[in-house]
Amino acid sequence: MAIVARSRTLWLAGAAMAIWAPAAQAQSDAPVATGQPQTSGTANFDDDIIVTAQKRSQNLIDVPQSITVVSSQVLEQRHATTLLDYASLVPGFSIQQQNAGESRIILRGINTGGASPTVSVYIDDTPFGSSTSQTNAAHLAGDIDSFDVERIEVLRGPQGTLYGANSLGGLLKYVTTPPKFDRFSLRAQAGVETVDGGGTGWSGNGVINVPLSDTLAFRASGFYRRTPGYIDSVGIPAHNTNYSDSYGGRASLLFKPSDRFSIRLTAIAQNIRAHGRDTIDVDPATLSPITADPFTGATGTGLLRYQTLPERNNVDYRLYSGTIEYDFGPVALTSVTSYATLRQHEDIDVTPQLGDISPFYGATTPFGTDEPSNISQKKFAQEIRLTSAKSDKFEWLIGGYYTREPGRIFQLYRPFDPATGALLPEAGTIPQDLLGPGVPAAPFPFDHFLTASLDSTYKEYAGFGSATWHVTSAFDITGGIRYSRNEQRTSQSLGGGFVVVQGADGTLLGKSSEGVWTWSVSPRYEISKRVAIYARIAKGYRPGGPNVVPPGAPADYPAQFKADTLISYEAGVRAETQDRTFGIDASIYYLDWKNTQITTTFQTSIGPVTADGNGEGAKSYGGEVTLTLRPIRGLVMLGSVAYNDTALKGNILVGGSDGDQLPYAPRWNASLSADYDWSLGGKTNAFVGGSVSMVSDRPADFDAAYQATFGHRLILDGYATVDLRAGIEMKPVTLSIYAKNITNSGGQTYAGPYGGRYAGLIDVATIRPRTIGLTAGVEF
Repeated sequence: MAIVARSRTLWLAGAAMAIWAPAAQAQSDAPVATGQPQTSGTANFDDDIIVTAQKRSQNLIDVPQSITVVSSQVLEQRHATTLLDYASLVPGFSIQQQNAGESRIILRGINTGGASPTVSVYIDDTPFGSSTSQTNAAHLAGDIDSFDVERIEVLRGPQGTLYGANSLGGLLKYVTTPPKFDRFSLRAQAGVETVDGGGTGWSGNGVINVPLSDTLAFRASGFYRRTPGYIDSVGIPAHNTNYSDSYGGRASLLFKPSDRFSIRLTAIAQNIRAHGRDTIDVDPATLSPITADPFTGATGTGLLRYQTLPERNNVDYRLYSGTIEYDFGPVALTSVTSYATLRQHEDIDVTPQLGDISPFYGATTPFGTDEPSNISQKKFAQEIRLTSAKSDKFEWLIGGYYTREPGRIFQLYRPFDPATGALLPEAGTIPQDLLGPGVPAAPFPFDHFLTASLDSTYKEYAGFGSATWHVTSAFDITGGIRYSRNEQRTSQSLGGGFVVVQGADGTLLGKSSEGVWTWSVSPRYEISKRVAIYARIAKGYRPGGPNVVPPGAPADYPAQFKADTLISYEAGVRAETQDRTFGIDASIYYLDWKNTQITTTFQTSIGPVTADGNGEGAKSYGGEVTLTLRPIRGLVMLGSVAYNDTALKGNILVGGSDGDQLPYAPRWNASLSADYDWSLGGKTNAFVGGSVSMVSDRPADFDAAYQATFGHRLILDGYATVDLRAGIEMKPVTLSIYAKNITNSGGQTYAGPYGGRYAGLIDVATIRPRTIGLTAGVEF
């Protein structure tokens, strides 16, 4: 047998537009004319929209690429707090999530599974998350709580020139609210919500802004959120097992002695505590949820998961950064220094994959296997760049980047009693009741069954530059280039009784190094002040890396795998009427993905072993359109639709065939929303809104075992959701009520591998059932 991590393999012996919102460095009530709804009818529509997608402050209409910006007002009014919530707000954006704290971000369908991300995550100017597949980075995208986030920017298409590794599909950027010098402010909010068929959750948060002097300001925020559970377990009966807690805070100090010079220091901490998994067990052929214990037939109610061991997932984020800016006049210097950590501890029942391990211990009663897994990611990053002054002729930017990222995956496999869920001692005597009648008590033959650790170090050096030539007052061309070189080292260690029995070497090493060029070219033509068309050709990449070669590996077992690269061809239009009552943002694209990274299984002398490799490639093409309409003051209507067609090139051993649709890449997603606010007199305002979102059918991961059994890929059905919201603002107090998924759609968003669950079942994650909540806030 082979024992593996769920994404990154440890081989073991024998085993668009933007939502209308305030822009950074603009007035606090300025709208973002980006095709998404604005929450207030009192904003000044004459203000321009400022974004920093190209690492300089620009009007949105000047940026020649597809962008969606979601404002803090919209996030708060939609009660969008996690990555799953953002999916309905951003065309072409989807999430694969099986547990709180474990998420994969997919943009424009760029996904083939595996352990390395295809979308980069930034917090302000700081990269967050590992750049390498060695630490399961694809499944651990930063799910940052949205409280006191000024906006979220989503850049679709490769961003390799300015943002480097892992931006094949695009970039998700959290822009936090900086300290303000103009006034002292205090804001707090509390809420409660209930889930149909589940439990009750609550939340509380607060933020304080303190101008300490004319040149020094401080801002701090904190939050706690209990997300109620709605899944019951059978086997070991328990109710609402998948509740989770998320809590943390941010602190930022801004020193700005002059308009030319500033220093901002920021610290962010967030903990996610998932007390059970967000997946239920279903029939693999029909995807119908189980209604009873698959072994005893004991019936349950609601959504069920068979469980013989309590499972949990803990994820901790830490980020410390310092940004120094100095404007020399003709050129400005920016230095961004950061240190970040991500730690995960997860307990999972892996008995279905391993089977009964009691014979290994000399027992007759079946044993289960618990796998506590620890992942540690550390990331030091330094970027320095010089930016020319704004010019109507020629503008440029050059910079350098360095990162060093130590990481570790540690897995322990230990036995437990499946009848009670109790762990057995790692050393000592096997309990008599587990040995069977007439079997004499005997000591455990080993201190532990199996341990596996994979230590890695990733280093990258990069230089980059971009320039914009304003050929005329209406026509400009932006181009950029970047060279990135990375070096990686890995060390895998195995221990425990199972390794001793197999006689395998306990430590193996791997290494790799490579350099990659990325580039972009973007012409743009401004038809009028509020209408522009653009084209963009850009290249992105994802680092390759080493594989640890096991004993007895075949000749074609790869000692390392190459970087995969993607070239995007895109054209778009961004336009709005003079009075900004109507706006459109539309783009079409074709993505050519080469050397696509895949995970493949090889037969060796110690059993099946998986390794990362490269396939022939894949393609993705489609388009996104977002329309905004403000027929009367206070009413904002928004419609968006995205079409995405993906196809694998060539066959891959894990179950993918030439022409197959890529995993979790829906061909269609669409949304329609309307929000209206009006004055009730004096300082009292009311608002009401609703949204409808739709996602089409999506295939799950490539799964050779499922296809061999059922003759086709596993397809998740499409689904639609309806949300409603309303509230009243009586300054300084705001009250709101909301209902999410009011039709109780059971849309499925993730499916596990066939053979990974008990009784031949598979597990799937569903969207949250109907959720009704109430919030109250106060601001001074």
